[in-house]
Amino acid sequence: MNGKTPKESAVEMTELVIPNDTNVLGNLLGGRIMHWIDIAGAMAASRHSNKTVATVYVDSLDFKHPVRMGELVMLKAKLTWVGRTSMEVKVKVYAENLKTGAVILTNQAYLTFVALDDNGKPTPVPPLIPETEEEKKEYEEAEKRRIKRLSKKTRND
Repeated sequence: MNGKTPKESAVEMTELVIPNDTNVLGNLLGGRIMHWIDIAGAMAASRHSNKTVATVYVDSLDFKHPVRMGELVMLKAKLTWVGRTSMEVKVKVYAENLKTGAVILTNQAYLTFVALDDNGKPTPVPPLIPETEEEKKEYEEAEKRRIKRLSKKTRND
């Protein structure tokens, strides 16, 4: 199985925040952003594996800044680590104010997906080939997060 680089499966997704997406303060609902993050992450994982994927873990989700109605939301998903059947994806979320052009990082999340075969069973995925120094560093950090996740799972079993 040939490996793939993070850029080969990267996904960029853009959404417009409309009234149905907001709370009473006019800010984007947290659940809506989580939904969009999951979709962007799943698309990147599916693109890497060429398989249907299932979300198995959300490692962290940081809410750094509110997104307001009428702003654009840009989600950038990129693989950071790959195991035998699982993949970690980092999703960065930016908001763009269409009146001023200002862009700000609003959210960041790490999600783990598992690739599934036609019977819904975990299936092997291509290895990840980090190219840049940043991608290599992300890969090492992702391995540390994986060890931490697995130790939590062992303690909870």
